[in-house]
Amino acid sequence: MALGGPDGELAASLRYLNQRYAMPYGEVKGLLTDIGTEELAHLEIISAILYQLTKNLSVDEIKESGFDTYFVDHTTGIYPVAASGTPFTAAYFQSKGDVITDLSEDMAAEQKARTTYDNILRLADDPDVRDPIRFLREREIVHYQRFGEASCTM
Repeated sequence: MALGGPDGELAASLRYLNQRYAMPYGEVKGLLTDIGTEELAHLEIISAILYQLTKNLSVDEIKESGFDTYFVDHTTGIYPVAASGTPFTAAYFQSKGDVITDLSEDMAAEQKARTTYDNILRLADDPDVRDPIRFLREREIVHYQRFGEASCTM
């Protein structure tokens, strides 16, 4: 899922906010800080969508949707897991301390996030879900472009 999976917002925010410490270029360090902070805002958006979708589910709806195993552990609390149900792990993000390696990782991460949002848009028909997901998808494209521009300055 876009929250706690390997291509989710939690991994993205931690990736960028940790990579900035080893970044020797002030402008790129600022970019990592800005995008990492924005990814935290994306985490908030996804969490709000998940909460709104689950807060009023009946027990029957929980069982029918396959949400019952999650519900047993977390009720309707927001917990960072992948769509497969795998809990978040720090192994989902990289920070190598090498400028080119990290920026390449970041560009790939943004494309994987875009694909995740494309997949959500294929499945969702609720405009209250689709509209913010479209916005987040667009931001992933912008982040990809900014990381590409930063890698060209090296």
